Amino acid sequence: MRLVIARCSVDYIGRLRAHLPLAVRLLMVKADGSVLIHSDGGSYKPLNWMSPPATLRVTAPSDDDAETGVIETWNVQSAKTDDKLVISIYERFSETSHDLGVDPGLIKDGVEADLQRLLAEQITKLGEGFTLIRREYMTAIGPVDILARDASGTTVAVELKRRGDIDGVEQLTRYLELLNRDPLLAPVKGVFAAQQIKPQARVLANDRGIECLTLDYDAMRGVDDSESRLF
Repeated sequence: MRLVIARCSVDYIGRLRAHLPLAVRLLMVKADGSVLIHSDGGSYKPLNWMSPPATLRVTAPSDDDAETGVIETWNVQSAKTDDKLVISIYERFSETSHDLGVDPGLIKDGVEADLQRLLAEQITKLGEGFTLIRREYMTAIGPVDILARDASGTTVAVELKRRGDIDGVEQLTRYLELLNRDPLLAPVKGVFAAQQIKPQARVLANDRGIECLTLDYDAMRGVDDSESRLF
């Protein structure tokens, strides 16, 4: 991972256009090819980013750029679309690089771990004819909660959350991009499963062809009979 703190401006050019005016920011370049721009506020989310796979090309300033104070320009080109991220660097304060190695992934506890175990045991909640391949299917960027096959034999990757939000959909999208590169698994479909799924997450999932599934945790544990409810 490469971390650069610099005074910069950022332009996203593509289906949507966005501009970040000149300010000091953290530029993060990950080994998977993603590039993220962070500020010192706004919680954990980047101000802008380019998802992998992408190509980073650094160019020296032209005469016109030099007159404005730009010392170098980063051109980040998506490998899948025409979208491009252009980062104009005016001053660099620090730069470090670290090899983080392979991450073991998030070790889940409590409800999420129980949901994973219960859904693996009750895999037909995904649909009739579903069979389990395995839980915690390891990839280069972390474990997929459940890998299964549907009645037609198509591989299905399932991401489980207690509360499903946009970040969970993004996480599953990254897994699907990676899994679909494996000819032994492709094509791989996605299912985003949670006790509650936020409307924005559902819209994003549907837009990306990911199925959403709401899980009744108590019913799966056998402590609640949903059929005997009055409402």
